[in-house]
Amino acid sequence: MKAVLQRVREARVEVAGQVIGQIGPGLLVLLCAERGDTDAVADRLLAKVLKLRVFADEAGKMNRSVQDVAGGLLVVSQFTLAADVSGGNRPSFTGAAAPDEGRRLYEHFVAQARRQHPQVATGEFAADMQVHLVNDGPVTIPLEMGAA
Repeated sequence: MKAVLQRVREARVEVAGQVIGQIGPGLLVLLCAERGDTDAVADRLLAKVLKLRVFADEAGKMNRSVQDVAGGLLVVSQFTLAADVSGGNRPSFTGAAAPDEGRRLYEHFVAQARRQHPQVATGEFAADMQVHLVNDGPVTIPLEMGAA
């Protein structure tokens, strides 16, 4: 499973011109389920997202997690993170989980996030979404979690 985290001042996602999810300060999580991913992989990735220390403490050091600062999570599915461009100029997405499995794993991640964190907003799986964000820093962190 892959994710790209962006520390944001604010972020929102729109579908057909309507805002369907938004947060203030926190993390935008672009999430991709890959073939072979499991609930356990999603759970480990979520644990890392929630505990990753990318917010400043009083000394200005990145020493606080999204939970420490009571920030929001905006979780957006993005299968294009599985892109393979090694064979040419047109990306291949064969590494992404099949749509039904990708949706199941995305929904599992979101459900677990909502159990463990008070502020979770989402995009819409497989929709044409427009994501708006103000990256804070900028801080952008790629994460990859495979089977143990």
